[in-house]
Amino acid sequence: MEENIKNKVVIITGASSGLGLATALLLAKYGAKVVLAARRRERLEKLAQTIKNQGGEALVMVADVAVRSDVEHIVRETLNAYSRIDVLINNAGIMPQAPLEKLKVEEWDRMIDTNIKGVLYGIAAVLPTMQQQHSGHIINLSSVAGLRVAAGRGTVYSGTKFAVKAISEGLRMEVAKDNIRVTTLYPGAVESELKYGSSDPEASANIQAFYKEYEIPADSVARAIAYAIGEPEEVAINEITLRPTKQEF
Repeated sequence: MEENIKNKVVIITGASSGLGLATALLLAKYGAKVVLAARRRERLEKLAQTIKNQGGEALVMVADVAVRSDVEHIVRETLNAYSRIDVLINNAGIMPQAPLEKLKVEEWDRMIDTNIKGVLYGIAAVLPTMQQQHSGHIINLSSVAGLRVAAGRGTVYSGTKFAVKAISEGLRMEVAKDNIRVTTLYPGAVESELKYGSSDPEASANIQAFYKEYEIPADSVARAIAYAIGEPEEVAINEITLRPTKQEF
């Protein structure tokens, strides 16, 4: 596995915490050149320094995936630094859950902008390069809420994650001819900042209680991502669902 990860140029969105941070550390350990993208510069620089202190290579890119020009800037700077892009991990996402009747319309907009449009902006930015290379790997983070509607407080969040599933499957079929791999991950309760995203007090308390009981470490997802990347180029791991063993949903 490590042989197929070493020296690959990997862009990771949402790299400042949670799954993105854990994935960056693991892939850098395996020899990937990681491009760390997120909104919080201080956290990114701290992570990059940790990677460099461990003998790895990291590039910091401050960006908001909901802004198309930011995502395009990540890709331009990555190409300037490395002349290629092997993997894009569309990890950035938010989860401000609340019942529909609370009418958190601004939060719905933010979820759509980040969870759906952010994924599409990433695909649009890297696809021409990957098609020109005749190689590449796009990894999109959905959720178990993208397999089953989290009704009650997570309906809109589920809608965004079902969209990621549909986009990923359509992309897979379109780019197979270009030798580009597509992987979608459906994590359950995994340690991250997602659980702090709700502005609704009751929903927030319930979400945090659920995560406290069930969550598994972020490096669980990092290992799954490394597995998908580490397979030989002719093998595409298209979907991975992982959740805590005792989590029913």
